[in-house]
Amino acid sequence: MDKRILWAGVFGAALLLPMIGRAAAPDTSKLAKAADVDGAAIANADQRPGDWLSYGRGSHEQRFSPLDKINKANIGKLGTAWEFRTYTVRGLEATPIVSDGVMFVTGSWSKVWALDAKTGKELWAYDPKVPGQWGRYACCDVVNRGVALWKGAVYVGTLDGRLVKLDAKTGKPVWDVNTIDRKRPYTITGAPRIVKGLVLIGNGGAEYGVRGYLSAYDADTGKLRWRFYVVPGDPSKPQESKALEAAVPTWKASEKFKYWELGGGGTPWDSIVYDPGTDLIYVGTGNGSPWNRHMRSPGGGDNLYLSSIVALKPSNGDLAWYYQETPGENWDYTATQSLVIADLKIDGVTRKVIMHAPKNGFFYVIDRTNGKLISAKPYTPVTWATGIDMKTGRPIENPAARYGVKPEAVVPGPIGGHNWQPMAYNPQTGLVYIPVIEGSFAFNQEKPLAYEPGAWNTGNDFAMLGNVVLQMIQEGKPPPPTKGFIRAWDPVKQKMAWQVPMTGAWNSGMLTTAGGLLFAGGSDGIFSAYDAKTGKTLWSIDLKTGIIAPAMTYTVDGEQYVAVAAGWGGSGGLGATGDTQTAVMKYGNNQGRIFAFKLGGNQKVAALPSELPQNLPKPPDEKIDTAMATKGFNLFHRHCAVCHGVLLQSSGEVPDLRSAAPEIWGQYDDIVLNGALADAGMASFKDLLNKDDVAAIRAYVLQQAHVAWDEKQKQKAKPH
Repeated sequence: MDKRILWAGVFGAALLLPMIGRAAAPDTSKLAKAADVDGAAIANADQRPGDWLSYGRGSHEQRFSPLDKINKANIGKLGTAWEFRTYTVRGLEATPIVSDGVMFVTGSWSKVWALDAKTGKELWAYDPKVPGQWGRYACCDVVNRGVALWKGAVYVGTLDGRLVKLDAKTGKPVWDVNTIDRKRPYTITGAPRIVKGLVLIGNGGAEYGVRGYLSAYDADTGKLRWRFYVVPGDPSKPQESKALEAAVPTWKASEKFKYWELGGGGTPWDSIVYDPGTDLIYVGTGNGSPWNRHMRSPGGGDNLYLSSIVALKPSNGDLAWYYQETPGENWDYTATQSLVIADLKIDGVTRKVIMHAPKNGFFYVIDRTNGKLISAKPYTPVTWATGIDMKTGRPIENPAARYGVKPEAVVPGPIGGHNWQPMAYNPQTGLVYIPVIEGSFAFNQEKPLAYEPGAWNTGNDFAMLGNVVLQMIQEGKPPPPTKGFIRAWDPVKQKMAWQVPMTGAWNSGMLTTAGGLLFAGGSDGIFSAYDAKTGKTLWSIDLKTGIIAPAMTYTVDGEQYVAVAAGWGGSGGLGATGDTQTAVMKYGNNQGRIFAFKLGGNQKVAALPSELPQNLPKPPDEKIDTAMATKGFNLFHRHCAVCHGVLLQSSGEVPDLRSAAPEIWGQYDDIVLNGALADAGMASFKDLLNKDDVAAIRAYVLQQAHVAWDEKQKQKAKPH
């Protein structure tokens, strides 16, 4: 029994789901050649159009497939061929990899499955047994974005910082290496990439105080070959590279706050692309740790190489060039979003480019041979800068956006104009398809600035944000909802071609095909095919749970399939977008499933039984100390809101604490301090909180539970 499916226990109704439907033994005949993949195969992906051999399909990660058997003329006949239940209740972000009729896919908690791509039958499963308490360090859910294949092996990074090589035939570990300082709260959620026999893996954890780096391990032995640190270490000591020596002057520490002790950040947790033509690895780097530059670098400075694209030499990891998109990063504007490589004809000249739509709201076209900026325009509303200076490549900043102790509303917010969900490029239409987010955020410097090791450290006052939102609601002027769009962008003209509004803000990555199609899913569970030229909706199906992962496509026995992982989660699923129209809220279930579709398949998907309480339980009838509840409000937004939502407004992935069953109210110490639900991802906070703190948090939650209960009774009393 997997204890991580016991989230319903927080409601007092533990749900035990047996691990059913497992194949007894692997089908080695199907698996014999499944992972026979090397650099030439990935670089020449079009020679195997029916496979999807790496994260973005080929080395350029365009997420464009030349398959066209499913097309605009017959898309109405598409339906489900099979579905596979993962028996997880957290986010699914993986791109399935398919080679020779076998699908390799990951799920929550870094689990891996090999499936028969024609039937969905499990061939083997691997559970790295990530400790549940490690979920506390996952800022944005216990997710995993997939595996890499290489010469008969499957490689996966685990949430707790390991890199594992599996035998593709059996799913058994060949080696398992630690990639992190285990005293620091690092995580791995990204998919590995393999370049010239080197397994490349980054890490996350900037919000908790880590120093980011990209590691290269020998694919055969698991031995570390090189490591590129994104930000410098202690300036009084020798740096690991000449690039870091050059970066040191761009950081300005203070006596109280030393960036090398705070972590610095820059974690390259997602985008890694290799171009065989230039023989360079391109990596998107992360935000500062903490976000607030006044805290990590009080004297200012660009803080290299935060929020940058860095080009590295695969032989040794040396820096070839860099382009910093957000100098002096201050708003959680990561540059880790999907990097797409293409050759574009610009002003009559074919240019080798990288296309990038990072969090900061600008769409960049960059010469990938030298890092020079070709063009940059906002793809979504932007207020932190008025544009990009084409002479210097630097943003023209709005000074007010560099917030202090006075709140400043900044667009985009920390969730970005575009988050991790990959965009796609269709060379036939010439368009890039971006899952766009439109929303603002009230940044406000924490006062006094304080750093807690192992805690969520941003240098921002989230309690203030909660108060601002609460006041707006009380005044009858709630903040405008964060919105989501599919936006088709012309990278040459640097303008929007068309857009499709989505129900919620937190939606899936993109897939586009030679069949003239674009596939995408939404927080509402609707998976759709669009006309890639016009954005017209051509086909849709309700998968009954939110979709954030990008789809992919493949063939088996000459028949084309489209596959997608459906499982609500990620930072938006944890409440960052405040989305109340999710499929989870509608259907009461977030059991993950992998779906495959084909022409002539089933047109409907059955909903799984609801796991959420059907009726709001009455909270304990206790007198609540107002001062204690106020203290709890501040503590909750400091330590709990990242998962359970500002003002307790969760999007449905983790429990709404106001809905707790009666017995849970008496177990707060056991849960929060003693880690009673650690195996489910609710780790102990005894290093940060004491019993009085927990009592205060309970008082605040109970206060709000009474508010919700009273409102529910008023609604019931209204005549219908």
